[in-house]
Amino acid sequence: MSSNTMKTTAEERLRNLGLDLPPSPTPLGAYTEVVQTGDLLFLSGTLPLEDGSPKFPGRIGDELSDEDGRRATHLAALNALALAREYLGSLDRVGRVVRLAVSLVTTPEFRQHPKVADAASELLASVFGPDKTSTRMVYGMTSLPLGVCVVVELILEVGKSAAQTGGSPRQGAQRVRRAELAKPSPGRAARDGIVRRSS
Repeated sequence: MSSNTMKTTAEERLRNLGLDLPPSPTPLGAYTEVVQTGDLLFLSGTLPLEDGSPKFPGRIGDELSDEDGRRATHLAALNALALAREYLGSLDRVGRVVRLAVSLVTTPEFRQHPKVADAASELLASVFGPDKTSTRMVYGMTSLPLGVCVVVELILEVGKSAAQTGGSPRQGAQRVRRAELAKPSPGRAARDGIVRRSS
Protein backbone atom coordinates (compact mmCIF):
# COMPACT_ATOMS: atom_id res chain seq x y z
CA MET A 1 0.00 0.00 0.00
CA SER A 2 1.47 3.39 -1.01
CA SER A 3 2.08 6.22 1.44
CA ASN A 4 -0.40 8.33 -0.55
CA THR A 5 -3.10 5.74 0.06
CA MET A 6 -2.35 5.71 3.79
CA LYS A 7 -2.66 9.50 3.96
CA THR A 8 -5.97 9.55 2.09
CA THR A 9 -9.03 9.89 4.32
CA ALA A 10 -12.12 7.70 4.17
CA GLU A 11 -14.23 10.50 2.69
CA GLU A 12 -11.58 11.15 0.04
CA ARG A 13 -11.39 7.45 -0.85
CA LEU A 14 -15.17 7.35 -1.16
CA ARG A 15 -15.07 10.26 -3.62
CA ASN A 16 -12.16 8.72 -5.55
CA LEU A 17 -14.17 5.51 -5.93
CA GLY A 18 -17.01 7.56 -7.42
CA LEU A 19 -19.47 6.22 -4.83
CA ASP A 20 -22.52 8.19 -3.72
CA LEU A 21 -24.03 6.98 -0.48
CA PRO A 22 -27.79 6.37 -0.49
CA PRO A 23 -30.11 8.16 1.94
CA SER A 24 -29.64 6.92 5.48
CA PRO A 25 -32.16 4.11 6.18
CA THR A 26 -34.90 4.48 8.77
CA PRO A 27 -36.00 1.80 11.28
CA LEU A 28 -38.47 -0.84 10.15
CA GLY A 29 -39.64 -1.46 13.71
CA ALA A 30 -39.32 -0.49 17.36
CA TYR A 31 -35.56 -0.02 17.55
CA THR A 32 -32.87 2.59 16.95
CA GLU A 33 -30.48 2.42 14.01
CA VAL A 34 -27.34 3.48 15.89
CA VAL A 35 -26.06 3.13 19.45
CA GLN A 36 -22.68 4.39 20.65
CA THR A 37 -21.11 3.17 23.88
CA GLY A 38 -17.64 4.44 24.62
CA ASP A 39 -15.58 4.27 21.44
CA LEU A 40 -17.78 1.61 19.84
CA LEU A 41 -20.57 2.39 17.38
CA PHE A 42 -23.15 -0.36 16.84
CA LEU A 43 -25.24 -0.19 13.67
CA SER A 44 -28.49 -2.06 13.21
CA GLY A 45 -28.72 -4.31 10.20
CA THR A 46 -29.01 -2.52 6.85
CA LEU A 47 -30.75 -3.85 3.76
CA PRO A 48 -29.97 -3.38 0.07
CA LEU A 49 -32.11 -0.27 -0.36
CA GLU A 50 -32.06 2.06 -3.35
CA ASP A 51 -33.98 5.33 -2.97
CA GLY A 52 -35.63 3.75 0.04
CA SER A 53 -36.91 0.73 -1.90
CA PRO A 54 -35.67 -2.84 -1.26
CA LYS A 55 -33.72 -4.48 -4.07
CA PHE A 56 -32.67 -8.06 -4.83
CA PRO A 57 -35.58 -10.05 -3.36
CA GLY A 58 -35.28 -13.82 -3.45
CA ARG A 59 -32.72 -16.49 -2.62
CA ILE A 60 -29.12 -16.65 -3.72
CA GLY A 61 -28.55 -19.89 -5.57
CA ASP A 62 -32.11 -19.88 -6.89
CA GLU A 63 -33.62 -16.71 -8.40
CA LEU A 64 -30.41 -14.80 -7.66
CA SER A 65 -26.90 -15.61 -8.86
CA ASP A 66 -23.68 -15.26 -6.85
CA GLU A 67 -23.06 -11.95 -8.60
CA ASP A 68 -26.56 -10.74 -7.76
CA GLY A 69 -25.79 -11.57 -4.14
CA ARG A 70 -22.54 -9.62 -4.28
CA ARG A 71 -24.28 -6.56 -5.74
CA ALA A 72 -26.95 -6.76 -3.05
CA THR A 73 -24.30 -7.07 -0.32
CA HIS A 74 -22.38 -4.09 -1.72
CA LEU A 75 -25.57 -2.01 -1.71
CA ALA A 76 -26.44 -3.04 1.86
CA ALA A 77 -22.92 -2.05 2.97
CA LEU A 78 -23.34 1.36 1.31
CA ASN A 79 -26.50 1.84 3.36
CA ALA A 80 -24.51 1.00 6.50
CA LEU A 81 -21.90 3.63 5.59
CA ALA A 82 -24.68 6.17 5.05
CA LEU A 83 -26.00 5.39 8.52
CA ALA A 84 -22.57 5.81 10.08
CA ARG A 85 -21.91 9.07 8.28
CA GLU A 86 -25.26 10.55 9.32
CA TYR A 87 -24.51 9.82 12.98
CA LEU A 88 -20.81 10.76 13.01
CA GLY A 89 -20.92 13.66 10.55
CA SER A 90 -17.98 12.18 8.62
CA LEU A 91 -16.61 8.71 7.94
CA ASP A 92 -13.18 10.12 8.78
CA ARG A 93 -14.17 9.66 12.43
CA VAL A 94 -14.06 5.86 12.06
CA GLY A 95 -10.91 4.48 13.69
CA ARG A 96 -11.44 0.98 12.34
CA VAL A 97 -14.08 -1.58 11.44
CA VAL A 98 -14.33 -4.03 14.35
CA ARG A 99 -16.94 -6.53 13.21
CA LEU A 100 -18.85 -7.16 10.00
CA ALA A 101 -21.79 -9.56 9.99
CA VAL A 102 -23.50 -10.62 6.77
CA SER A 103 -26.77 -12.58 6.75
CA LEU A 104 -27.66 -14.20 3.42
CA VAL A 105 -30.85 -15.88 2.22
CA THR A 106 -29.72 -18.85 0.15
CA THR A 107 -30.79 -22.26 -0.98
CA PRO A 108 -29.81 -25.15 1.33
CA GLU A 109 -27.24 -26.31 -1.20
CA PHE A 110 -25.47 -22.94 -1.54
CA ARG A 111 -21.82 -22.94 -0.44
CA GLN A 112 -20.40 -19.63 -1.69
CA HIS A 113 -21.28 -17.48 1.33
CA PRO A 114 -17.71 -16.13 1.77
CA LYS A 115 -17.53 -15.03 -1.87
CA VAL A 116 -20.79 -13.08 -1.58
CA ALA A 117 -19.87 -11.55 1.80
CA ASP A 118 -16.53 -10.42 0.35
CA ALA A 119 -18.41 -7.70 -1.53
CA ALA A 120 -18.97 -5.90 1.80
CA SER A 121 -15.46 -6.62 3.11
CA GLU A 122 -13.88 -5.32 -0.09
CA LEU A 123 -15.94 -2.12 0.00
CA LEU A 124 -14.99 -1.42 3.62
CA ALA A 125 -11.30 -2.07 2.90
CA SER A 126 -11.48 0.31 -0.07
CA VAL A 127 -13.03 3.07 2.02
CA PHE A 128 -11.19 2.69 5.35
CA GLY A 129 -7.99 1.00 4.17
CA PRO A 130 -6.87 -2.66 4.23
CA ASP A 131 -5.15 -2.08 7.59
CA LYS A 132 -8.62 -1.68 9.13
CA THR A 133 -10.03 -5.00 7.89
CA SER A 134 -12.55 -6.37 10.37
CA THR A 135 -13.46 -9.69 11.90
CA ARG A 136 -16.47 -11.23 10.19
CA MET A 137 -19.44 -13.53 10.65
CA VAL A 138 -21.52 -14.86 7.74
CA TYR A 139 -24.90 -16.52 8.28
CA GLY A 140 -27.24 -18.47 6.04
CA MET A 141 -30.90 -17.57 6.61
CA THR A 142 -34.32 -18.81 5.58
CA SER A 143 -35.76 -15.30 5.17
CA LEU A 144 -35.00 -11.65 5.91
CA PRO A 145 -37.11 -8.46 6.24
CA LEU A 146 -38.95 -7.27 3.12
CA GLY A 147 -37.88 -10.41 1.29
CA VAL A 148 -34.35 -9.16 0.57
CA CYS A 149 -31.45 -11.58 0.23
CA VAL A 150 -28.95 -9.86 2.57
CA VAL A 151 -28.60 -7.80 5.73
CA VAL A 152 -25.30 -6.23 6.80
CA GLU A 153 -24.38 -5.31 10.38
CA LEU A 154 -21.36 -3.26 11.48
CA ILE A 155 -19.53 -2.45 14.70
CA LEU A 156 -17.16 0.50 14.26
CA GLU A 157 -14.54 1.99 16.52
CA VAL A 158 -14.60 5.76 16.72
CA GLY A 159 -11.02 6.99 17.02
CA LYS A 160 -10.05 9.01 20.08
CA SER A 161 -8.95 11.92 17.92
CA ALA A 162 -12.45 12.00 16.41
CA ALA A 163 -13.80 13.60 19.57
CA GLN A 164 -11.92 16.74 18.57
CA THR A 165 -13.69 16.97 15.20
CA GLY A 166 -17.00 18.71 14.56
CA GLY A 167 -19.17 15.61 14.48
CA SER A 168 -22.84 15.80 13.67
CA PRO A 169 -24.92 18.94 14.41
CA ARG A 170 -26.81 17.00 17.08
CA GLN A 171 -23.59 16.06 18.89
CA GLY A 172 -22.23 19.59 18.55
CA ALA A 173 -25.35 21.06 20.15
CA GLN A 174 -25.07 18.56 22.99
CA ARG A 175 -21.45 19.57 23.66
CA VAL A 176 -22.36 23.28 23.69
CA ARG A 177 -25.23 22.60 26.09
CA ARG A 178 -22.97 20.64 28.45
CA ALA A 179 -20.40 23.46 28.39
CA GLU A 180 -23.10 26.02 29.25
CA LEU A 181 -24.35 23.90 32.14
CA ALA A 182 -20.81 23.58 33.47
CA LYS A 183 -20.41 27.38 33.81
CA PRO A 184 -21.39 28.60 37.29
CA SER A 185 -24.04 31.30 37.30
CA PRO A 186 -23.44 34.50 39.37
CA GLY A 187 -25.98 33.32 41.93
CA ARG A 188 -24.38 29.91 42.21
CA ALA A 189 -20.92 31.46 42.46
CA ALA A 190 -22.07 33.57 45.40
CA ARG A 191 -23.66 30.55 47.10
CA ASP A 192 -20.50 28.50 46.63
CA GLY A 193 -18.32 31.24 48.10
CA ILE A 194 -16.46 31.94 44.87
CA VAL A 195 -14.82 35.36 44.88
CA ARG A 196 -13.34 36.82 41.71
CA ARG A 197 -10.77 39.53 42.11
CA SER A 198 -9.78 41.90 39.36
CA SER A 199 -6.04 42.25 38.76
